[in-house]
Amino acid sequence: MQKRKSTWFFLLLLILSGEAVFILPFVLPRVFRPTVLEVFKIDNLELGLCFALYGVVALISYLFGGPLADRFPPRKLIACALWLTACGGLLLATFPDFYVLQVLYGFWGFTTIFLFWAPMIKATRVWGGASSQGMAFGLLDGGRGLVGALIGTAGVVIFSALLTEEISQTSLIENRSAFRYVILTCTGFLTLIGFLVWFCLKMDDDLEDTITRDRITWVKIWHVLKYRSVWLMMITVLCAYVGYKITDVFSLYAQDVMLYDQVQSAQVGTFLLFMRPVIGVSIGLLADRMYVTWCLALSFVISFIGALLFATGFIAETTTILFFFSILVVTTGVYAGRSLYFAVMESGRIPLVLTGTAIGLVSAVGFTPDIFAGPVIGYFLDNAPGEEGHQHVFWMLAVFSFLGFIAAGYFHLRYSRQQVGGALREEN
Repeated sequence: MQKRKSTWFFLLLLILSGEAVFILPFVLPRVFRPTVLEVFKIDNLELGLCFALYGVVALISYLFGGPLADRFPPRKLIACALWLTACGGLLLATFPDFYVLQVLYGFWGFTTIFLFWAPMIKATRVWGGASSQGMAFGLLDGGRGLVGALIGTAGVVIFSALLTEEISQTSLIENRSAFRYVILTCTGFLTLIGFLVWFCLKMDDDLEDTITRDRITWVKIWHVLKYRSVWLMMITVLCAYVGYKITDVFSLYAQDVMLYDQVQSAQVGTFLLFMRPVIGVSIGLLADRMYVTWCLALSFVISFIGALLFATGFIAETTTILFFFSILVVTTGVYAGRSLYFAVMESGRIPLVLTGTAIGLVSAVGFTPDIFAGPVIGYFLDNAPGEEGHQHVFWMLAVFSFLGFIAAGYFHLRYSRQQVGGALREEN
């Protein structure tokens, strides 16, 4: 019984750290996008350029950080990533100018990816074993969503509680003062989780020896690239991640099209965060009883339908119910895909000991939307203000959802001949 408790606590630490490390660079802009634009005196394109610089650094970090995860235990890498990211939060709380903000996002691209990403995914795969990959990654992403939702809610409460006037009448100085407390609260949370991970995220010594290598050679990297499943994962992750990046605009859509104020639009962003744990856990449990690959393909179909609801202009200021229903459809598809795109590694016959290297290679391609999605979305929104710009963004989602379905569908046809939860066939 004690062993099982420690196993679940292991996953809990992965969930907490997995969302905490991304709160400062991504969760806060997602929940407070209108506020972020105001207090940092930037527009959508400039925020997108910050995301792009993060993505450039992350691209390099994926390539080198993946093999690093096959060399060192996850505990040490994850804890250091959390502490360094928290240091960036102290700088963010000073509201630096646009140039320094770009440098900060580049720094976060290193701390959250080179040191963190592959160790987290690898540790999750280890936790899931051979037959519970869907549950492992569903609980990871769903749990991360719940943590983000709770922190987002706490942030909205702190922000609104510190404002002495109606949001429409507050000054820039007052908004900055309130938002500073939100940033510092998140920074303290990262630091605390870092200590918990360092002292508690431990594996059995024999298991740790099994999943690490003394060194990673170019021959091993080339060996991983021979897996067709790795290439298919690159495409599915890329398409699914474009959808995830586009969910950043929902709070701004609420302000631009639905005419919500800053607090109400932030509440819409928080609503999205609460959808993520429900969808992640549900799809994770479902996928282990069906084909994970089939569920991944279905997620792209759902996000495609949701994208069309927004792109075709059906939603207006007066259609509140349709607005939230459409958000539900899009987030169901996007969050389901996000929960499952690494859960198919077991089906794709990627060796456990090379998981970090495979994650690095897949992520280097799959997360390139960190480079181009932000500027493209910002360009659409700034050059066609109001609903028209948002429609262009959701047509972009429709296109990538269609491409993702093709790749995930092929993955399913090629790798679904195994028995559900059973032994995998050598098929590469």
